[in-house]
Amino acid sequence: MQVHQTKIEGCFVIEPTVFEDKRGYFMESYNQEKFEKLTGAKPFFVQDNESFSVKGVLRGLHFQKGEHAQAKLVRVLEGEVLDVAVDIRPNSKTFGQVVSTLLSSNNKKQMFVPRGCAHGFVTLSDTAKFSYKCDNFYHAESEGGIIYNDPTFNIDWILNEDDLIISEKDRVLPIFKVAVPH
Repeated sequence: MQVHQTKIEGCFVIEPTVFEDKRGYFMESYNQEKFEKLTGAKPFFVQDNESFSVKGVLRGLHFQKGEHAQAKLVRVLEGEVLDVAVDIRPNSKTFGQVVSTLLSSNNKKQMFVPRGCAHGFVTLSDTAKFSYKCDNFYHAESEGGIIYNDPTFNIDWILNEDDLIISEKDRVLPIFKVAVPH
């Protein structure tokens, strides 16, 4: 397993070791001992989520506040997405920084998004199955979000605006300066 620190403090892109032969492949998708040794993070995952999306679906930018904040280890089981994290921790030295990476069933990369970051992704392939390991339970009252096209970040979602499929809930999320106290 190779772990790459991103420009956001505590956010990592992880490349598992994949053993391939004529039968297919084998990989360890998560090993707590190795993960902690290589990242220094010690999440205790309590909830696994999976989503299925068609091309153009943009989910995000979502987060949970306070004691219900979640760290996530995310990966794509089928297809390809552009995965995005935004540091919204006001006391972080990387506050306001954005990281994006391509995650796919082909590259098998994962991204660890620490607590205090907003997260989202857009589906680039015809369909995608996306898996989330979370270190805290979902708590509806603690849910927050930032509009996907916030001019503060100028995120390149790769697809044309007209090709994006966004839920009504995500279309009305506030801008960064309103969603996150500075």
